[in-house]
Amino acid sequence: MSKKLHLISLGCTKNLVDSEVMLGRLKDYALTDEVSEADVILVNTCGFVSAAKEESIRVILEASSRRKEGALLVASGCLSERYRHQLLEEMPEIDLITGVGDYDKIDELIAQKENAVFSPKVFLSDNHQRVITGSNIHAYVKLSEGCNQTCSFCSIPSFKGKLHSRSIQSVLKEVEQLSLQGYQDVSFLAQDSSSYLRDCGEKNGLIGLIQALEEQNRVKSARILYLYPTTTTLELIEQIANSKIVQNYFDMPIQHISSSMLKRMKRGASKDRHIELLKAMRETKDSFLRTTLIIGHPQESDEEFEELCEFIEGFRFDAVNLFAFSSEEGTLAHQMDGHIPSKIINARIATINKIIQKQQQEHRKHNVGKVLPVIIEGKSEVSEYFYSARAVQWAPQIDGEILINQIAIDGVTQLPTGYYQARITETKGEYVFAEVVGVGI
Repeated sequence: MSKKLHLISLGCTKNLVDSEVMLGRLKDYALTDEVSEADVILVNTCGFVSAAKEESIRVILEASSRRKEGALLVASGCLSERYRHQLLEEMPEIDLITGVGDYDKIDELIAQKENAVFSPKVFLSDNHQRVITGSNIHAYVKLSEGCNQTCSFCSIPSFKGKLHSRSIQSVLKEVEQLSLQGYQDVSFLAQDSSSYLRDCGEKNGLIGLIQALEEQNRVKSARILYLYPTTTTLELIEQIANSKIVQNYFDMPIQHISSSMLKRMKRGASKDRHIELLKAMRETKDSFLRTTLIIGHPQESDEEFEELCEFIEGFRFDAVNLFAFSSEEGTLAHQMDGHIPSKIINARIATINKIIQKQQQEHRKHNVGKVLPVIIEGKSEVSEYFYSARAVQWAPQIDGEILINQIAIDGVTQLPTGYYQARITETKGEYVFAEVVGVGI
């Protein structure tokens, strides 16, 4: 009888890719959803901000309290890398600990029951066998690890290091392997995707990848996550707009719009440059724009926050992530004077969130009557009477769900995983309903 493994993957989708690599290395284990049944409990931690660190520690302690006698508790990932010494000294619940450089050695570490030596380089997949989770049609592909940016608030370079890109050939090989397994929709990931291959002296690496992806023609749809303002160009936007595979999906975290705040955050690009790029994205046909904002960075004045609110209200993104500033040790912002009280940060978040929620409601109503290409992956968790779909443009899980409650195709009664055409019929609050009117992208 094979031993059982329980995996808990925390944090971002980049972490999920690493978890899938570890599942590939541990394929001899039978997966179990029950912590109490597992012989090995593997927690791939997140250590990006304070809330994520707290969640990782809580999950480790909960898993330890529920494990059976003799079960091995393994902690890997960003929290382990960033706080290895503290975890080894203060959390005896952890049996094995490894960081961000040894995902491909996890089977050996568990077999030997030895902690990793914490490789000096972060792990970057080069077509390691993965076990894709959560989808039969979509997979994430990581382009690079690390980051060369110097944002005042970000701790990632301190434990992920400088930018380290995969080759285009390596990426294409993984895309081909995924397509042979039936995966036709891909999301490309990195801390800073628009800097892809700049560590190798190539300024237009992402453009080259898109062109190569078109020539390869192995997947039907793709999108690129996490563009950075200083390395995103008008030429890149045009390349995405002209691609038949890469969707007109622009995910560029701007964090703020005030020139003084952008400078304080060490973002590297001016307000005018942000607006130039955003307008080019918006003017792209059928574009979808997502961004991220940090509220309450040290020294953010009422006037700077109001400037941000006015911009968001006027520009109208399709999707916005809001984050309260988290003061992370080792960052420039952590050492700054003028930290904003949490009460003020929460009030500012509530203010800007009202603007965003109103826009989202209007956006959903605006789509009623439109026919969109969608991907259906099964029944919705909302109800077994609905199929769960997302627009092909959208990224999984973060950009919403379309509930399919009607099939307007003669003779069709079931909707297996795949591409369809759906007409949006109505919205109720945050819910969007649609009927399938055709098959294919």
